Amino acid sequence: MRGFVLSCLWFCCVPTWAAHGYALWGDLKYPAGFAHFGYVNPDAPKGGEIRLVSNLRTSTFDKYNPFTIKGSAPAYLANLMFDSLLTGALDETGSGYGLLANDVVVAPDGLSATFRLRPEARFHNGDAVLAADVKHSYDTLMGPFTSPAYKTLLDDVAGIDVLDERTVRYRFKKPNRELPITVGGLPVFSQKWGMQNGKAKPFDQVVTDIPIGSGPYKIGPVRFGKDITYVRDPAYWAKDLAVKRGMDNFDRITVKIYKDNTARLEALKAGEFDLMRFFSAGDWARRVNGKRFDTGELVKGEFKHRQPSGFQSYVLNTRRSQFQDVRVRQALGLAMDYEWMNRQMFYNAYQRVNGLFGNTDCQATGLPGAEELALLSPLRKDIPAAALGPMTVPPRTDGDSSLRANLRRAQALLKEAGWEVRDGVLRNAKNEPFVIEYLDSNETGARVVTPWARNLEKIGITLKFRPVDFALYQQRLQKFEFDITTLAYQGSHSPGQELADLFGSKAADTEDSGNHTGIKNPAVDALIARITAAKTKAELLPACRALERVIAHSHILIPQWTAGTHRLAYNTRRLASPASMPPYAPGEIWAIETWWAR
Repeated sequence: MRGFVLSCLWFCCVPTWAAHGYALWGDLKYPAGFAHFGYVNPDAPKGGEIRLVSNLRTSTFDKYNPFTIKGSAPAYLANLMFDSLLTGALDETGSGYGLLANDVVVAPDGLSATFRLRPEARFHNGDAVLAADVKHSYDTLMGPFTSPAYKTLLDDVAGIDVLDERTVRYRFKKPNRELPITVGGLPVFSQKWGMQNGKAKPFDQVVTDIPIGSGPYKIGPVRFGKDITYVRDPAYWAKDLAVKRGMDNFDRITVKIYKDNTARLEALKAGEFDLMRFFSAGDWARRVNGKRFDTGELVKGEFKHRQPSGFQSYVLNTRRSQFQDVRVRQALGLAMDYEWMNRQMFYNAYQRVNGLFGNTDCQATGLPGAEELALLSPLRKDIPAAALGPMTVPPRTDGDSSLRANLRRAQALLKEAGWEVRDGVLRNAKNEPFVIEYLDSNETGARVVTPWARNLEKIGITLKFRPVDFALYQQRLQKFEFDITTLAYQGSHSPGQELADLFGSKAADTEDSGNHTGIKNPAVDALIARITAAKTKAELLPACRALERVIAHSHILIPQWTAGTHRLAYNTRRLASPASMPPYAPGEIWAIETWWAR
């Protein structure tokens, strides 16, 4: 191929990788020339409409730019309107196949990846997608007006070069197996987006300018505060590519907006939209019913997946003085009675989270192996001593365990840390009471937090529930102005540089980073560096497991719960779907991409 010839000119030797896609470990499932992904119906008819509901925590949206920090963009906009150089498959992990790019070439030293754009690639305005647009998109995302998560994620990217009109080369500061997929997955948008009188506006002022992307959908009718409709581009340049065959089948995708969960649920029962994903076990068990379910028009489907369990957790902000002692953090976790909550509140629908990498090969269990110990031992002075022993197991209150015993253990830990109960209140040496605030953007969150607060009260700790509107909630998270909150981290089968945003020391001091716990630990930084530098899966796994042990034994996250299925209620008279869901499908995105209208 032409890319191979170019690579020889640039690198003067055979590239490490030159193909129609890229795989972390060199094991692409689909060969060159494949017809379509195995989980789609390649003959799915085009047309019709799917009506969805926004599950965003905001009640509406105020911008069309999903990349800037301030404001809220409509649900699914980024997925539907922006193509990238590579796109992933939902039935394998750690791979990307050429979308905007025809092929990808990785240099022998791992210090660059070169992408050759397809000549047929077009933006919505009809302009060709050129190398200059790819560079503009990267430079913009690395600019001052976007989330610092981009800067952290792309920290090992040295820059991007335009080699010719349709060829770009990303340069890397050091070899990093995941970077070709990372840069290949970045959204690409036109240089003309945000142009005014021939001049580009600052990106934070590109607010309601209609995005100029190259994805399968454009923005159609919009009723602010009520709904937004995306309309399929009949001239979509990639509709006949193998990576898009059988996908993007609806002519219209309408996303409706409701002010609260009750209104969403009642609207579903009334037939106002066609598909809704459920995150509430109580709703799923007791309230997803009615005439349309009785007649079979609406059905409930639980689709088992192999997604990482993630690490949804109570997040303790260690920037706060009362959380800086690991014994205090451990004591807070001991006061949580998960077994009671799962039984009484969640209808036994969930499994307990433990660690960062549940349901993946990276998950740590039992005692550390020799390779993990080889990584952990030199870091001994900066890690909890327990990290060299068995992996954490969350406290239980069933079988031989009890809440009473856990609370006694919590009291002992708090006493060791200098906190004692005086006059019924837990106080430190300065006679300051132990009072903490739980921040949430939804008043209904009090239902889940209240049992934990009752248990904490038994050991003298006051936990106050503080609901605020989403805009203030978002602002306080960005500035780390909270004691405790809940965050749902996605997890990954191929963890890498994103961990630096979540747990890296640099990110701890960067406003709006993902390091909400505030952890700053050179051992954690070193282990993340080992993960990102791993050249083989055999190098990756012990580094991941070592990091998981350190984070878990640091007790900066109190693990919550996860589900092994996607719960979808949908209209069988209006929607049809492929025979089965691919194992790594992300919930309703699978339906949006691969289902079709009857």
